[in-house]
Amino acid sequence: MDERRTVKVSKYLSKHLRHQPERIGLTLDEGGWTEIDTLIAAAAAHGFRFTREELDHVVAANDKQRFAIEGTRIRASQGHSVEVDLGLPPATPPPYLYHGTVARSLDAIRAAGLKPMSRHDVHLSADRETANRVGARRGRPVVLTVDAGAMHRDGHVFHVSANGVWLTAAVPARYLRFPGPH
Repeated sequence: MDERRTVKVSKYLSKHLRHQPERIGLTLDEGGWTEIDTLIAAAAAHGFRFTREELDHVVAANDKQRFAIEGTRIRASQGHSVEVDLGLPPATPPPYLYHGTVARSLDAIRAAGLKPMSRHDVHLSADRETANRVGARRGRPVVLTVDAGAMHRDGHVFHVSANGVWLTAAVPARYLRFPGPH
């Protein structure tokens, strides 16, 4: 499977398993799962055909492990804008986590902290490199340091998804460290 096809199928899966399942007549259960055969049939009925082998390749090859398969079911690992309960237990975060963004967002973040926006949770990375890659998707990246240890001590709840993304409801500005001038 060539890289362009892999990306195309991955984006299609993200759109319909995270944001718009109803657009192709798909119903996700409360945990975000759907039957693989149902997904493939719904996609085909709406003009986007892919095979089970292509799906398996996309799931296995995705560097961010965006999707999880359990038996005959599939779901997005996180990043949903539709209501789902991923069933992730609370987890103790490392002392610091990181968030990649761009300079144009810094004033709003300084004022209100990190908010989930259209998602259910704020997504944080365990390392600067990953946060840098995330921020670079929208322009020149800026990496913020999150004092996750202090947040946790203060009662904020964290979860970690199957692919290692740390999730929390919001990050108040007082727990953020902003980089100096570039």
